[in-house]
Amino acid sequence: MDRPALREDRPSRDSQAALRQRHPGHAGKRRREISSPGVEYDREGFVDAADGTQLFYEERGQGEPAVVLTDGIGCDGFAWRYLAPRLAQHHRVLHWHFRGHGRSGPPIDHDQLSIEDLARDLQRICEERDIVRPVIVAHSMGVQVALETYRQHPDSVGALILMCGTFGRITSTFHGTDLLDQVLPGLIRGTRMFPGVARAVWGRVPAAMAFRVACAGRELDGERIQQEDFQRYWEHAALMNPDVFLRMLQFAGDHDARGFLANIEVPTLVVAAEHDTFTPMTLAEEMADAIPDAELEVVDGASHAAPVEQPDRIAERVEDFLSSRLGLVRTPA
Repeated sequence: MDRPALREDRPSRDSQAALRQRHPGHAGKRRREISSPGVEYDREGFVDAADGTQLFYEERGQGEPAVVLTDGIGCDGFAWRYLAPRLAQHHRVLHWHFRGHGRSGPPIDHDQLSIEDLARDLQRICEERDIVRPVIVAHSMGVQVALETYRQHPDSVGALILMCGTFGRITSTFHGTDLLDQVLPGLIRGTRMFPGVARAVWGRVPAAMAFRVACAGRELDGERIQQEDFQRYWEHAALMNPDVFLRMLQFAGDHDARGFLANIEVPTLVVAAEHDTFTPMTLAEEMADAIPDAELEVVDGASHAAPVEQPDRIAERVEDFLSSRLGLVRTPA
């Protein structure tokens, strides 16, 4: 079988302008100068997925096992702003963008946005970058992608660190109800019937206003999160094609890894946030109970954005886990 094309590594700062021009990711919209918020990577490139969609990756650091950072839906790295530099002190850290996100290309087929498709993308990148049995660190919907990657290729995963996510059916548990699951098909139909209107409306709420509303509604921990971190997330989501976002969300709502959690045989850390309204803490507890020998860490007072609200606590817990379960070096405090 022919191997997919691999773009050569290149210095990230020197070639970002050229890369953005060749691989804009979000056609017709201006891009930010930094591909992943607040994190400096020194190697980057593109891998062609099986269907030809261009997948962006960026790397920093050295050391095995490699750590693969896997975002949630609508994200291009905001969750890893503080954790990635710390892990890169002792590990090769690779962060990649989902199809239709960040600097990855738009999906060739909007019916290939499933969790299974994303897991195949992750595996393709690891194969092309010669990454063997990585530690997959995932946030939000990325948790489902990590679990599906293990289901597809159990011998290709070294460990799992699953943050603020669940095993599946996320549209049926958002805020503890299935309302999102009920309204999502109608939203997708409307977006496809009136794409111009959808693009005009999508992302119109200013980041500052969204931040105030989210904090007031306790969707975020307003005392700990920096508005700048939220703003970078919001601005990226606003650049996305709304049909890609909604269709991917629908696929995530159809995916369910519950049935094979008991078959996971690699070290696993589940990180839950006490006030997570997107993926309620009870789901993380259920997932940790179902995975043999999994460890559970509950971050008191945190929301779905726990990795940027309490980065030091989470980084310390991740390093403790890597040290105790994999025998790896821990960064001195």
